[in-house]
Amino acid sequence: MRVALVENTRMTHHGLVGVALHEAGLMVDVFRPRGDGRLPETAQSYAGLVVFGGEQSALDDALHPYLPRLARLMRDWGEAGGAVLGICLGAQLLARGFGAANHVGAAPEFGWSALRRTAAGADDPVLSAVPEHFRSFQWHSDTFALPSGAVHLAEGDGAAQQAFRVGARAYGMQFHFEVSRAVVGQWVAALPDEIEAMAPGWLAERDAHEARHGAEADAAGLALARAWVALL
Repeated sequence: MRVALVENTRMTHHGLVGVALHEAGLMVDVFRPRGDGRLPETAQSYAGLVVFGGEQSALDDALHPYLPRLARLMRDWGEAGGAVLGICLGAQLLARGFGAANHVGAAPEFGWSALRRTAAGADDPVLSAVPEHFRSFQWHSDTFALPSGAVHLAEGDGAAQQAFRVGARAYGMQFHFEVSRAVVGQWVAALPDEIEAMAPGWLAERDAHEARHGAEADAAGLALARAWVALL
């Protein structure tokens, strides 16, 4: 089986999602529409679709004209019963595709954050893989409303909408559960100015935050990645 991966920024790490896909022996095709506009043509071409994050908003059509097509593709894939996973920007695009509002700049969050699984999440095949209270890494400014008919799966203090499911297998997760401590280290090395602007002082305290929360977040992230891959 093959899975389509859509990267929306110049530096995308598949992280723990990549680990779970590799464990399952799945092959991947990577699409980088930011550069060439190319996207998978149909939902029937792949066993699953993963849309990663990016620094742009889900409404940034003027600079990234492929975004409306990607949102429609995610909706069409989900409506056809296909397995979809939108992470951060990907979750915002999934919400957009199903007609929900995006709120730009309304909910900035950065770092390892506390999250809560909802009651519906306890019965969900993916979110049930983590405890009721868990941690994951965040880096976003925007949030979104839940699409009509969506199941709310996780929430947080910084943004109420942290995870949702539409239909049987289309998932949006605002938090970066794919980001391991190793990926955080690469972001710190490559993007120190951007991090300092987003969360002043965080870099100086990064080691302490990682010591307290990094291992817990990695374990939760891998559990979620494996659970979604199992849907394939």
